[in-house]
Amino acid sequence: MLKNAERVMVIGCSGGGKTTLSMRLSDLLALPYISMDREFFWLSGWQKRGKAEELSLIARAVGRERWLMDGNGPSSFHLRLPRADLVIWVRMSRLVCVKGALLRAITHLGRTRQEMAPGCKERIDFEFLRFIWNFERRSVPVVEQKLAEFGGHVPVFQVKSRDEMKQLLDLVAT
Repeated sequence: MLKNAERVMVIGCSGGGKTTLSMRLSDLLALPYISMDREFFWLSGWQKRGKAEELSLIARAVGRERWLMDGNGPSSFHLRLPRADLVIWVRMSRLVCVKGALLRAITHLGRTRQEMAPGCKERIDFEFLRFIWNFERRSVPVVEQKLAEFGGHVPVFQVKSRDEMKQLLDLVAT
């Protein structure tokens, strides 16, 4: 199913590895990679893009024939899910996500990662760590509700460990 998908959403909590998975899948499947952080959410210097412009950009992007879109953003599920062939939900434990975010921050501190908007230098703060820690309790019910509301026809494949992520990549690569 994944090998034949033309439009794939990769969602999940920050720090869980969704961007790493997305970039590898994009290469393996020859699907154009779209980072929601870079293309829609952020302007230089961590300035949040206005919601109307954000949704307009997302609407244009999902109209493309082929894509792999990396980013959670349940407020745009109504635009993305009707066009998606598959959702991959990277659903790691909160400890894995916190560790991943901390390692990413240490590795890239003061530099802009390629999947971020220019001028958004890597940083980490208590508010972001709290968001990650509470993701399952606060964000997952919204994600599940939006998946049911707008994506009942879309298969959702959950990846819950680094081993499962590796197995998925190995399967796609063969």
